[in-house]
Amino acid sequence: MTIVRRYLIPIVSGGLIALSWLLGLLPYPPLVASAAMVAAAAVAGFPIARTAGRALRGRVVGIDLLVTVAAVGALVLGEYWEAAAVTFLFAIGHALETATLNRTRSALTALVALAPDVALVLRNNEQLEVPAGSVQTGETVLVKNGARVPVDGTVQQGTGTLDEASITGESRPAEKGAGDRVFAGTISTGGFLQVLATEVGAATTLAHIVHRVEEAQEATAPTQVFMDRFSAWYTPGILVLFIVVGLVTGDVFLALTLLVIGCPGALVISIPVAIVAGIGRAAQLGILIKGGEFLETSARITVVAVDKTGTLTRGRPAVTDVVVLNPDLTRSEVLDWAARAEAGSEHPLAGAIVQAAAREGSSGPVTLPEHITSVPGHGIVASVAGRSVLIGNPALLRTHTIAGTDAATTVADELAARGRTPLIVVLDGVIAGVLAVADEVRADAPDMVAALHAAGVARVVMLTGDGPVVAQAVGAEVGIDEVWSSVLPEDKLDVVAGLRRDGHVVAMVGDGVNDAPALATADIGIAMGAAGSAVAVETADIALMGDNLLMLPAAIDLARRTVRVMHQNVALALVTVALLLAGVLFGGVTMAVGMLVHEASVLIVIVNAMRLLRRASSESHVKSVEESEKSENTEMMNR
Repeated sequence: MTIVRRYLIPIVSGGLIALSWLLGLLPYPPLVASAAMVAAAAVAGFPIARTAGRALRGRVVGIDLLVTVAAVGALVLGEYWEAAAVTFLFAIGHALETATLNRTRSALTALVALAPDVALVLRNNEQLEVPAGSVQTGETVLVKNGARVPVDGTVQQGTGTLDEASITGESRPAEKGAGDRVFAGTISTGGFLQVLATEVGAATTLAHIVHRVEEAQEATAPTQVFMDRFSAWYTPGILVLFIVVGLVTGDVFLALTLLVIGCPGALVISIPVAIVAGIGRAAQLGILIKGGEFLETSARITVVAVDKTGTLTRGRPAVTDVVVLNPDLTRSEVLDWAARAEAGSEHPLAGAIVQAAAREGSSGPVTLPEHITSVPGHGIVASVAGRSVLIGNPALLRTHTIAGTDAATTVADELAARGRTPLIVVLDGVIAGVLAVADEVRADAPDMVAALHAAGVARVVMLTGDGPVVAQAVGAEVGIDEVWSSVLPEDKLDVVAGLRRDGHVVAMVGDGVNDAPALATADIGIAMGAAGSAVAVETADIALMGDNLLMLPAAIDLARRTVRVMHQNVALALVTVALLLAGVLFGGVTMAVGMLVHEASVLIVIVNAMRLLRRASSESHVKSVEESEKSENTEMMNR
């Protein structure tokens, strides 16, 4: 019924035109056929005239007014077919335009449809199905296999998997257990979860995303502002041309034809339709772009500044190397003794060692040491199960009588040169081995840098508070063009501001909180892993909902493609109008033919923009990273 209602006016108008032609072939007075043609013009033209009237009351001279004047003029001149053809073609073009524009907004429509209508809650130990909007914060929501999560919350009990593609853009289901976050609109693909509701209704992440996409698609880009100003002068100019040509040539029908041909329909729609499609496609990928202005600016990015910790790296230390130097010990035994000693340490790296030992199968529960002495800046000395364990740097070894320190120091220096923190393990005065702990570089970080260069970014800059050795090692491993080390959070702002003063269009990538000053200073502030963070969604110029680093080059590539489509559309619209005007003046293009070409150009502009909704080659890398992450996680479990 919706399709019939959308095309009802052109169907009725087209039927009357066909009836007029049929009556013209039958032995009826010409007046009868003309009446049918006038009726066709009236049916299709009335909504156009009504829209023109409303626009005039708002002091806007638009395309509808041009078509209305042309149709009325044709009727007055007795050119009933021309009047009917112009209004019919405009009506069918409008219907097609509405249909295709709805298609470009499909991403937003799909997001809205994700919000479930009902929720299964646990009240007084009973399972009750209630409207999703009535769930209160603090209630327990039950999520069964195949159900949509109705709230944002934390898993209290149960295990399962959720399809979070609608929020993060990741197609691989995420495993959930006690303590994990879940988001409204995601779908259970297995298991049973009891979720404590923390955000409901308009406070959920999905609601924030829908709100942001709605605002973004309505926002006006700089190019659109220019086109609006251009149209504000162009449309009245066409009216003046109509009057001048009519007075000079005395051919009112020629002037009316110019009026119709000069309609800047494709020009007016060329920018908005591309912006809507581009932002909609980004939302499908889990990339939220604040509006057309930021989409255009992103297409001009020349430098991307990236925070190291939590962006290029995982943001948590992990044991990367275990070098055994005592042939009487195994790798697991070295880790085990280190973990037993570190179990009583407050050092940030202690947890990484304890976790590594647990993954590799410790000989038993890691218990606290009987005695532990912390040596600031050097390491620790502990008594574990009656044995002495030292863990620290070469300086710690020099304060004790330890044999074979040269070999351990050499290994430690080699690990440090690779950007890792070495810890020498000594058991009962004998070197046991050397551990290396580092904030591991993410597997997709080098691919991200390469993809940024492929997307047209000239330089990728890394900002970190780490020392030069670690920073340079990470930068070399990832392929960074420029490394800024020992940078405090407030210094990052100065680096970004300096890059902008040098004439670069700078994007700053961070977590949206610690890097807030630099994000605000950059031309484009990009928040990584913004799922569940309403602040990041609302404040960042671009929010990447997932932790997939390859979303970043995909976002920039999409922005560049969107701007290219905008330029193509504008060029097509201007060339079409210019050729049609020349055709009317010198080539005998009729009003009906001109309107047909005009409406065709409008549809071509829309179809060109709809290409943005298709999956691009750059987006294939976004999906492929899931396999590398999966293998990386498997490798970590096997260590």
